Amino acid sequence: MSLVRQLFAHPGMSRADLAAAAGLTKSTVSTIVRELIEEGWMCEREVVATGDLGRRPTPMFIDQERLLLIGAEVDIESARVVATSLTGDVLASATANFGAGKSAKACVGALANAMLTVRAQLNSNKQRVVGIGVGLPGGVDEDTGFLHFAPNLGWRDVPVGSMLREKLAGTALAGVPMFLQNEADVAALGEVEFNPSIASDPLLYLSMNQGVGAGVIFSDRLLTGRRGFAGEVGHMVLHINGPMCSCGRRGCAEALIGPRAILGTEEEHPHPLREIRRLMQERHPETLRAIKKAGGYLGVLLQNLASAYDPGSIVIGGQMAELGDVFLQPALRTLTAYAAAANLPPPNVRSSRFGRDAVAVGAAALVRYRLTRPLMATLDGEASVEMAA
Repeated sequence: MSLVRQLFAHPGMSRADLAAAAGLTKSTVSTIVRELIEEGWMCEREVVATGDLGRRPTPMFIDQERLLLIGAEVDIESARVVATSLTGDVLASATANFGAGKSAKACVGALANAMLTVRAQLNSNKQRVVGIGVGLPGGVDEDTGFLHFAPNLGWRDVPVGSMLREKLAGTALAGVPMFLQNEADVAALGEVEFNPSIASDPLLYLSMNQGVGAGVIFSDRLLTGRRGFAGEVGHMVLHINGPMCSCGRRGCAEALIGPRAILGTEEEHPHPLREIRRLMQERHPETLRAIKKAGGYLGVLLQNLASAYDPGSIVIGGQMAELGDVFLQPALRTLTAYAAAANLPPPNVRSSRFGRDAVAVGAAALVRYRLTRPLMATLDGEASVEMAA
């Protein structure tokens, strides 16, 4: 799949270009390219006449029509599912609303139905789904498909992967390779896979909804940690003996930045972000002060993350980011002030390119990421395969 990744990064390369980039003979590349075209990964386009003498090489491109990816986001009250091309263009979508407090079994059932709704929108004769990705709000063991702990869902040690496969058995999506990962991790992959930029390495994606998490991409690799808990930055302690967090500790970033901190209550609100937007529209002074205060703590978190990872780019996404400048400007001012105090330039901070679809599109990117990686070495030097069976 190294030839496919070359085309992702450099569309329009010829077979000779691909052979040079991969270090293979032209005859070998021609054989591989022919197979990839037949499978639906690549296509070739006619050469535009320029008047120059000699035969011009045929440019190759990623086929955006035949092979598709399905990506899904599981949120507190709903699931969002999209089907994308291999280059990240959204071709179909569906949403399943299951409400807060539903069992994992009910939520997975609703997710499976939304996936099948999306599949039904596609051309079954011409388009094939090559993989399913799911972004989950908690620590995920990607190898086993287990969601270890999602405090805002109240789920612990849930075998989401096997449950979803069981729901899809006997359907049009039965047997399709499936990959599960933390929602911030997949959103980070979406920014890298579908919008590559060397200047963004390392890339850190900060996801802020009812919980706060981060995904980190370094040198084209996703940092997950030994147990899948890397990036749980919402549970970094910013304030000793601060307010209680959903994880059971006090003073976590989530408890200082999240919706409960702004609403000023440790009790669950059925629709906290909706309530915050309503109070913002009414220019409720206490709420506006709370948002600015939360933004200041966000700046502290960003400073800690910048010091820990030295990112080329920090991407901010999630529903909290939609609160706009009243929330984000205090964060950027705090971050800039810390950088100035150390006589350093502040890190580059931008919004997600995919907006509300960032996690669902990122989950589709997770599929592409896993399917197109060759044999890679682990940290202990042993070889591991990062391709679907």
